[in-house]
Amino acid sequence: MSYAIIGSGAIGSALATQFTRSKIKTVISNRRGAASLEDAAQAFGTSVSAAETADALDAEVIILAIPFDSVGEVAKLRHDWSGKIVVDATNAIEFPAFKPLDLGGRPSSQVVAAQFNGAKIVKAFNTLPAAVLTEEPRRSDGNRTIFVAGDHADANEQIASLVTSLGFSPITLGKLAEGGLLQQFGGALAIHSLIKQRQGKLPHA
Repeated sequence: MSYAIIGSGAIGSALATQFTRSKIKTVISNRRGAASLEDAAQAFGTSVSAAETADALDAEVIILAIPFDSVGEVAKLRHDWSGKIVVDATNAIEFPAFKPLDLGGRPSSQVVAAQFNGAKIVKAFNTLPAAVLTEEPRRSDGNRTIFVAGDHADANEQIASLVTSLGFSPITLGKLAEGGLLQQFGGALAIHSLIKQRQGKLPHA
């Protein structure tokens, strides 16, 4: 599989750090262009390369590490997203109140999915603060967990496999209206950092 991280802010950089740590190749892009990312890409090492967003979207798996209100801007870059897995790592937050956006009761990932015609949307990588997401996920007592949810079982499996390759332990929670709703900002699992211990327990970190 080929991977792209769209967004080079705190979450995008944290993910790039994990791809580097696990020696998995990816490209990273932002709205300012590849030139703005050259120094950062060099710091990440050979696993991460800078790309223009239009080129990054050729990847099979596209991780949205951007503000929620920028999702539509990326979605408009293509008319047809068939064959793509789009990982929604965004959080629908109303600023400056810092509260969940009013989406009329819809899971935020369903709002994202409606904009990416033909794509398989998976919710993942959004519940951990960037500082925690950057840390080594493999710990002496187990691995830090990442929640995964989506309406397509095959896409969920692909992202769960990526999560494992990055050193985390995936917990698949079902569909967007189920697990996705729990994961989104304001949901029951938002900002929860869990360690999957080797004996199978799931205490707070």
